[in-house]
Amino acid sequence: MKIPCELIVWYVLPSIRRELARELVEKHKLTQAEVARRFGVTDAAISQYLKSKRGTNKELETSGKYEEFKAEIAKAAQRIVDGSDIVTETCRICDMVKKSGMLVSVYEAYTGVKAPACVCPESMQ
Repeated sequence: MKIPCELIVWYVLPSIRRELARELVEKHKLTQAEVARRFGVTDAAISQYLKSKRGTNKELETSGKYEEFKAEIAKAAQRIVDGSDIVTETCRICDMVKKSGMLVSVYEAYTGVKAPACVCPESMQ
């Protein structure tokens, strides 16, 4: 059985990185090299995120909350440009994914079982 944090690492964090990379490069005009440095990954990884070769997750994208997710990404990107760090902003977005119920969709899709209480937002329990 997979624990929820494993699913976050495999399926949620890549989506967060993909959307943050897009936002930082396309809207805030950071270079791929600068984004890679801030993320602690290679330039090639950022290129793959930008081309959607990494970080695509249909469960998140079809969750009905993806616009909320992208809005949180936009806020995080602006905070990063203004001086916040990638760790703080990634954790903030991950928390939103958990609280919104998006992680429930990911958990159930990849495990085939009902999500445990620790994954479900209080309103869903």
